[in-house]
Amino acid sequence: MGIQLNNVVNAVVYAAIGIVIFAGAFLIIDKVTPYNLWKEIVQEHNTALAILLGAMSLGICIIIASAVH
Repeated sequence: MGIQLNNVVNAVVYAAIGIVIFAGAFLIIDKVTPYNLWKEIVQEHNTALAILLGAMSLGICIIIASAVH
């Protein structure tokens, strides 16, 4: 039982580290772009920007997963 609990704790810790790193990367992307991402995607319905941001998010997540793994 102790080994299983250890695995769960490790998974939660690595997930938390990945989420924190992703949030930091997203904040950097948000600050670097010359426009407000939320306004462009939600209020202006900019589908192209939403697809681009989704692709960038997936790329960042793959890099983080590889680094943490």
